[in-house]
Amino acid sequence: MPERPQALFAMTAENVPLVFPPEVLARLREWVDIDPALVAEDLTDPAFADVLARTEILVTGWGCPRLDAAVLDAAPKLRAVLHSAGSVKGFVTPEIWRRGIAVSSAAEANAVPVAEYTLAMILLTGKDVLVRRERLRAERAAPGWGVVPGIGNHGRRVGVIGASRIGRKVIELLRPFDLAVSLSDPYVDAAGAAELGVPLVGLDDLLSTSEIVTVHAPETPETRHLIGRRELALMPDGGVLINTARGSLVDTDALVDELRTGRLSAVLDVTDPEPLPADSPLHDLPGAFVTPHLAGSQGNELARLGMAVVEEAERVVSGAGLACPVDYAGLERTA
Repeated sequence: MPERPQALFAMTAENVPLVFPPEVLARLREWVDIDPALVAEDLTDPAFADVLARTEILVTGWGCPRLDAAVLDAAPKLRAVLHSAGSVKGFVTPEIWRRGIAVSSAAEANAVPVAEYTLAMILLTGKDVLVRRERLRAERAAPGWGVVPGIGNHGRRVGVIGASRIGRKVIELLRPFDLAVSLSDPYVDAAGAAELGVPLVGLDDLLSTSEIVTVHAPETPETRHLIGRRELALMPDGGVLINTARGSLVDTDALVDELRTGRLSAVLDVTDPEPLPADSPLHDLPGAFVTPHLAGSQGNELARLGMAVVEEAERVVSGAGLACPVDYAGLERTA
């Protein structure tokens, strides 16, 4: 095995044992020289100057400080930033790419639980489980054993907005089910959609023909209120909107107005604002099923993020290319 390069954790210290539990940390230390007790929450702190000057691999995570020119000047040997979470937008700077430093993200690993959550919600809302559970809670009387018209997942039309990592994973997970899935994404052509096994349609067509719509687009200035009053009005009666992307993609006021009519329902793991104010009507509307931003990696799923970093560290040390590199040119179109 090649000599282990110096590495340093740069994240919120309390997250290190969560993302790198003992077995994952042991695997990481097979490839790099890293001290789990030495975690830089502030890379300008003189206490980290000596190790930062020797660091070749920076293992980042939630709470990573900004990697600006001053920080990079203090890390002249740095050749890779391996992020143990999804988006790197909060701390990377163009200076990283100007210096030829490779950047990797565990966004692919983090896409797995989000897609699993989305799959579960699609199947549950197809059976109208969430709304009918609330109705049962309120009325304390079951409607009987008769057939319930209008529910079920046989041939139900599902629209996926955004062929992001998560959007693609959702499409993959939906394949075994008897659902009619379509995709809307301005950066995907018909051939690309065909490779995913779904038809490509415009956003308006997707909204007007899908009984369940799930949002997986990135948060950019262009996607703010991508789903607004006009778009919500296109959805058929009884439609369900699922948002696990970013709260700003949906116009909250417009959605609340639709939910108040009872025409639509929504599953929201992200909201705008976030967290929701205590007096938000979304807490009480029967058609709103709100969860506290937990679709992404939680609990034992965090170790998957750590293993993604271990695998990338192995590639860096052995001279192979990164499996999940972050492309600066495409950064603005990612979460």
